[in-house]
Amino acid sequence: MSLNEHMKKLLAIMIILTLNSCFMFKENGIEMKIKNDSSEPITNVEFTTTEKLETIKIDRIEPNESITEFLSMRKNKSDGAYSLTFTRANGKKEISGGGYYTNGGSLDHWVDFIVEKDTTIVKFDGPIY
Repeated sequence: MSLNEHMKKLLAIMIILTLNSCFMFKENGIEMKIKNDSSEPITNVEFTTTEKLETIKIDRIEPNESITEFLSMRKNKSDGAYSLTFTRANGKKEISGGGYYTNGGSLDHWVDFIVEKDTTIVKFDGPIY
Protein backbone atom coordinates (compact mmCIF):
# COMPACT_ATOMS: atom_id res chain seq x y z
CA MET A 1 0.00 0.00 0.00
CA SER A 2 1.23 3.43 -0.84
CA LEU A 3 1.51 6.30 1.60
CA ASN A 4 -1.38 8.01 -0.19
CA GLU A 5 -3.67 4.99 0.43
CA HIS A 6 -2.70 4.91 4.12
CA MET A 7 -3.52 8.61 4.43
CA LYS A 8 -6.94 8.07 2.81
CA LYS A 9 -7.75 5.24 5.25
CA LEU A 10 -6.58 7.31 8.21
CA LEU A 11 -8.69 10.25 7.06
CA ALA A 12 -11.75 8.00 6.66
CA ILE A 13 -11.28 6.57 10.16
CA MET A 14 -10.92 10.06 11.62
CA ILE A 15 -14.12 11.23 9.90
CA ILE A 16 -16.06 8.21 11.18
CA LEU A 17 -14.80 8.70 14.73
CA THR A 18 -15.64 12.40 14.65
CA LEU A 19 -19.18 11.78 13.41
CA ASN A 20 -19.66 8.98 15.91
CA SER A 21 -18.60 11.22 18.81
CA CYS A 22 -21.23 13.77 17.80
CA PHE A 23 -23.97 11.20 18.34
CA MET A 24 -22.55 9.80 21.59
CA PHE A 25 -23.01 13.03 23.55
CA LYS A 26 -26.50 14.45 23.63
CA GLU A 27 -26.85 18.18 23.82
CA ASN A 28 -27.32 19.59 27.31
CA GLY A 29 -30.96 20.53 27.76
CA ILE A 30 -34.43 19.21 28.47
CA GLU A 31 -37.34 18.07 26.35
CA MET A 32 -40.53 19.91 27.27
CA LYS A 33 -44.04 18.74 26.39
CA ILE A 34 -47.18 20.77 26.99
CA LYS A 35 -50.63 19.22 26.62
CA ASN A 36 -53.63 21.52 26.79
CA ASP A 37 -56.33 19.42 28.48
CA SER A 38 -58.51 22.46 29.14
CA SER A 39 -61.48 23.43 26.96
CA GLU A 40 -59.94 26.75 25.86
CA PRO A 41 -56.72 27.77 24.12
CA ILE A 42 -53.70 29.01 26.06
CA THR A 43 -51.48 31.76 24.65
CA ASN A 44 -48.11 33.46 25.19
CA VAL A 45 -46.52 30.22 26.33
CA GLU A 46 -42.89 30.48 27.48
CA PHE A 47 -40.60 27.81 28.94
CA THR A 48 -37.17 28.75 30.28
CA THR A 49 -34.66 28.31 33.10
CA THR A 50 -33.83 30.56 36.04
CA GLU A 51 -30.94 32.00 33.99
CA LYS A 52 -33.27 32.83 31.06
CA LEU A 53 -30.52 32.28 28.47
CA GLU A 54 -32.78 30.37 26.07
CA THR A 55 -36.59 30.46 25.93
CA ILE A 56 -39.12 28.35 24.05
CA LYS A 57 -41.96 30.61 22.91
CA ILE A 58 -45.27 29.31 21.58
CA ASP A 59 -48.00 31.75 20.53
CA ARG A 60 -51.01 29.48 21.05
CA ILE A 61 -51.89 25.92 22.06
CA GLU A 62 -55.42 24.78 21.24
CA PRO A 63 -57.53 22.50 23.47
CA ASN A 64 -56.41 18.84 23.23
CA GLU A 65 -53.22 19.91 21.43
CA SER A 66 -49.76 18.80 22.54
CA ILE A 67 -46.46 20.45 21.65
CA THR A 68 -42.99 19.04 22.30
CA GLU A 69 -39.82 21.14 22.07
CA PHE A 70 -36.21 20.87 23.24
CA LEU A 71 -34.76 23.63 25.43
CA SER A 72 -31.03 23.94 24.87
CA MET A 73 -29.04 24.62 28.02
CA ARG A 74 -25.55 24.71 26.51
CA LYS A 75 -25.02 28.31 27.72
CA ASN A 76 -26.25 27.66 31.28
CA LYS A 77 -23.56 27.69 33.98
CA SER A 78 -25.23 27.84 37.41
CA ASP A 79 -27.93 26.06 39.43
CA GLY A 80 -31.60 26.75 38.91
CA ALA A 81 -35.10 25.57 38.09
CA TYR A 82 -37.51 25.58 35.16
CA SER A 83 -40.42 27.93 34.58
CA LEU A 84 -43.51 27.73 32.38
CA THR A 85 -45.70 30.81 31.94
CA PHE A 86 -48.84 31.14 29.83
CA THR A 87 -52.08 33.09 29.62
CA ARG A 88 -55.48 31.46 29.92
CA ALA A 89 -58.44 32.49 27.72
CA ASN A 90 -59.82 34.64 30.58
CA GLY A 91 -56.58 36.71 30.57
CA LYS A 92 -55.15 35.17 33.74
CA LYS A 93 -51.39 34.70 33.55
CA GLU A 94 -50.14 31.47 35.15
CA ILE A 95 -46.65 30.46 36.23
CA SER A 96 -45.62 26.87 36.95
CA GLY A 97 -42.14 26.03 38.09
CA GLY A 98 -40.14 23.14 39.31
CA GLY A 99 -37.33 20.76 38.64
CA TYR A 100 -33.70 21.47 39.26
CA TYR A 101 -30.52 21.75 37.25
CA THR A 102 -27.00 22.08 38.59
CA ASN A 103 -23.84 23.66 37.17
CA GLY A 104 -25.86 24.40 34.03
CA GLY A 105 -26.66 20.71 33.46
CA SER A 106 -30.13 19.24 33.36
CA LEU A 107 -30.75 16.40 35.81
CA ASP A 108 -33.87 15.39 33.89
CA HIS A 109 -34.34 14.27 30.29
CA TRP A 110 -37.89 15.59 29.97
CA VAL A 111 -40.72 17.48 31.66
CA ASP A 112 -44.45 17.19 30.91
CA PHE A 113 -46.94 19.96 31.63
CA ILE A 114 -50.63 19.08 31.50
CA VAL A 115 -52.78 22.20 31.54
CA GLU A 116 -56.22 21.48 32.97
CA LYS A 117 -59.22 23.75 33.57
CA ASP A 118 -58.00 25.04 36.93
CA THR A 119 -54.51 23.60 37.47
CA THR A 120 -51.29 22.59 35.75
CA ILE A 121 -49.76 19.18 36.44
CA VAL A 122 -45.97 18.98 36.17
CA LYS A 123 -44.06 15.69 35.76
CA PHE A 124 -40.29 15.29 35.49
CA ASP A 125 -38.64 11.98 34.58
CA GLY A 126 -36.38 12.32 37.62
CA PRO A 127 -32.86 10.97 37.90
CA ILE A 128 -32.29 7.37 38.85
CA TYR A 129 -29.62 6.92 41.49
